[in-house]
Amino acid sequence: MAIKVYKGNIISSETFDKLRVIENGYIVVEDGFIKEVCQNLKDEYKDVELIDYGNKLIVPAFSDLHMHAPQYTQRGIGMDCLLFDWLNNYTFPQEANYKDPAYAKSVYARLVREFIRQGSFQLVLYTTIHYEACDILFRMLKEAGLYAYTGLVNMDMNSPDYYVDETKESLAKTEKFIVEHLEDDKVKPILTPRFAPTCSKELMLGLGELAKKYDVGVQTHLVESRAEAAWARQLYPEYDSDGLIYEACGLLQGSGPKVFAHVIFPEAQEERILSQYNGISVHCPDATSNVTAGIMPVAEMTKKGLKIALGSDVGGGHFLGIYRQVARATQISKMKEFYEEGQERIRLANALYMAWVNGGSIFDKIGKLEEGYRFNALVIDNMLDEEYYTNLEDALERFCYIGDERNIFARYLDGKFIDPDEVYERLLKI
Repeated sequence: MAIKVYKGNIISSETFDKLRVIENGYIVVEDGFIKEVCQNLKDEYKDVELIDYGNKLIVPAFSDLHMHAPQYTQRGIGMDCLLFDWLNNYTFPQEANYKDPAYAKSVYARLVREFIRQGSFQLVLYTTIHYEACDILFRMLKEAGLYAYTGLVNMDMNSPDYYVDETKESLAKTEKFIVEHLEDDKVKPILTPRFAPTCSKELMLGLGELAKKYDVGVQTHLVESRAEAAWARQLYPEYDSDGLIYEACGLLQGSGPKVFAHVIFPEAQEERILSQYNGISVHCPDATSNVTAGIMPVAEMTKKGLKIALGSDVGGGHFLGIYRQVARATQISKMKEFYEEGQERIRLANALYMAWVNGGSIFDKIGKLEEGYRFNALVIDNMLDEEYYTNLEDALERFCYIGDERNIFARYLDGKFIDPDEVYERLLKI
């Protein structure tokens, strides 16, 4: 790939608390990787092709580290329910539809296109218990060139009769999925126990053996609500914390990422596990507001050195764009500070760091606009009015709050321009 230079207003994370802003700067890209980011272009690049985006913003692409692919069609529905009613009345019946591969293909093609439209190029995804549907999603993610971890959902108890696996069948399908998909460079399998209350100890121990045998990571829900955590302890009385179940059953043995969604009420054991196993918690502000689970103590956990990323959690969440979760995380942190003594709010720079750097950290050289990183980037309209122009950080903040995919002017994945509709046409041929 020839060297190219991109010019625009470059914004990325410098630290958790500070954005790096280069007005009218340059990004030199070679073979999909950033070679240099600078204010003034060196003479050696004067004859290189220059793509000038003028006053537009160039930012890293977003990472969505928790969402349920099959729930894409139910987003914005059942939002007046609490968690367990929402699962039983809407989610489980919807996910059962994926036993039909044609249904899965139709939904997943639109979902992958929407990820690209919304600028989410790095993903961690739940599927369902259906092998063929999970395989379809894997192949679509691969065809699109996205970076992702996904896996077959495990649930063998406390689930509807029409949507549950036998323990041995669940383990056999999971192992088959790992074996058949382990060697891909960009899309990788991950263990996916739905959450402890829907998984027997036999199933959890079996998944622990697979984690060790194939060196794979795990994604699950952890202390999402007080009711869920209490239920898990009731079902597993030998463990006095939700997180201990996963550790004791061996699911944290693999070197792959350990991705824990929500982590709203972490106890000392959860914090130890997150730290010891380099786990990453995923804050899903819209979803936890919709099902009234609670608000993650982001500032407190960050001060303890715990890593937090962002997730859309569609369909508990109702919008796929992670930039909106940046805004929502900032919003609801103010509520937590106001109503809970000792809690602190976070700022825009903090939420963007979670969406870019922390989210990208489980992938290879992703999440920063720096030398050596992949050029996975978005070009965004500068949305500030000429009559009220303050600074470029304000322009990005406005996009996070009131922008949408129509304000994403261009998308680059591994240094290549990517068109959502062109990708969609390819996906329909799978």
